Amino acid sequence: MKTYILTSLKLTAVLIIICSMLYPLLIAGIAKTAPGGGKGETIEVNGKVVGYANIGQKFTADKYFWSRPSAVNYNAAGSGGSNKGPSNPDYLKDVQAKIDTFMVHNPGVNKADIPAELVTASGSGLDPDLSPEGALVQVKRVAKTRNISEEKVKQLVESKIEKPLLGMFGPPKVNVLKLNVALDNLK
Repeated sequence: MKTYILTSLKLTAVLIIICSMLYPLLIAGIAKTAPGGGKGETIEVNGKVVGYANIGQKFTADKYFWSRPSAVNYNAAGSGGSNKGPSNPDYLKDVQAKIDTFMVHNPGVNKADIPAELVTASGSGLDPDLSPEGALVQVKRVAKTRNISEEKVKQLVESKIEKPLLGMFGPPKVNVLKLNVALDNLK
């Protein structure tokens, strides 16, 4: 019995050192190699931080590409989904209201062509990215509002498409904040 207790205490001490000291130090070291040094990738304009590349932001002006809706109003301190299922009447009203708003601001777009991500919130409520289709469906509105050719805006969107990690992990995506910053810099 005494040998088991002593062995258990040794094993506990070793696991405490590994799990509470070595592993966190290893992860922190790996994070330092990521963009932003583990603090998140900041987006700057004229030396001023305008946002983080990994946290969604709200864009409602017609001159910008809109982000995916957020169930938490883009509050990173309280991320989460709405927890309403697809048969919930309140949820369906909310989605229909978002579809109606999108259609008013994007005349000429067929309801069937609106990607679901533009009218439904994600699980975190903070998605910073859209699918290429989610950005491309907004090109006409943005080009018209900014008095820029649709082709030029479409080329900008296509240049901002991020390929899947290692060509196979995840879908292609467009970071909305980076796209809108590039749009403001477009001459």
